[in-house]
Amino acid sequence: MERKPNYLERLKRHPFLYHLTMIVLTIVVLLLVAHFAMQIGTRHGSHRTVPDFTGLGLDEAIHLAHRTQLRLQVNDSLYVPAYEGGVVLDQLPHEGTQVKGGRTVYVTINSFAQKKVDVPYVAGRSLRQAKNMLEIAGLGIDRLVYEPDMATNYVLEQRVKGAVVDSASHVQLEIGSGVTLYVGVADGESLVVVPKVVGVSLREAKSRLWEQGLNVGRVRFDEGVDQLDEKNARVYLQEPAHGVPASLGDEVSLRLTLDREKVARESAAADKRAKELEQERERRRLEMEDSLANLEVLKHVEALQQEAERPEPATSATSADEEDFF
Repeated sequence: MERKPNYLERLKRHPFLYHLTMIVLTIVVLLLVAHFAMQIGTRHGSHRTVPDFTGLGLDEAIHLAHRTQLRLQVNDSLYVPAYEGGVVLDQLPHEGTQVKGGRTVYVTINSFAQKKVDVPYVAGRSLRQAKNMLEIAGLGIDRLVYEPDMATNYVLEQRVKGAVVDSASHVQLEIGSGVTLYVGVADGESLVVVPKVVGVSLREAKSRLWEQGLNVGRVRFDEGVDQLDEKNARVYLQEPAHGVPASLGDEVSLRLTLDREKVARESAAADKRAKELEQERERRRLEMEDSLANLEVLKHVEALQQEAERPEPATSATSADEEDFF
């Protein structure tokens, strides 16, 4: 009994159809293999909910990450005195985020001690140069104390905790600490205009005020802004306001928030008030110029009147007779 050829054998009798079919099947197989490989590689269906690592010690956080099939990596460290050393302060992704197994969670931990840096010697430099040198070193200005001197805004002396620092001193301070600067001010050069710090961070606000020769007064944060959020907060109120005249060494108090809408609203209001103050100063300047001009005119008129009212000198008769005789 003759065996009937199967489908494959019949297909082989048509080379074009056979090769086309093989190509299609190969592509299908490759697509299936790629699909399943991707499923395995991306752990499809193995999502994890990121737990809350904040407040945990580093060892405890690592153990929790291992239990939830996540990896933990220390990305940064800060020093917050209110927390113990090694405690997780922040994390990314945040708690409750859905991620795939094996995902790395980056955490910020609290340092065990604040790092110390050398205090640079800044006496004899301009206030701007001194401020920049201190900021580069990770420090700031604790207080600006102005004293009479022929050179305005030049640093006469620097002190740390009351002790004078000279070029031979080797003093260290914790990062973020401040140095007291004694700065000169010439007679008649003590007035400045308060700069605008609404809309910037506390660090930037301090830098702008110091550069203008002003001290930072009371700093307050809105309710809900904790120590970890302080770097993200922005100034929305300052007192005195932007554009107000002040004396070198005066204090400017600041209020900060995380509410960006409030910051934008108060920033626009501050710009409006500053513009009104500038217009008022210009009006007074013009009035002063007019008053001085009027005063000069009055003085000139009075001088002419006094000249006109002055009596003519008398001529003696003898002189007249002598003139007729000759």
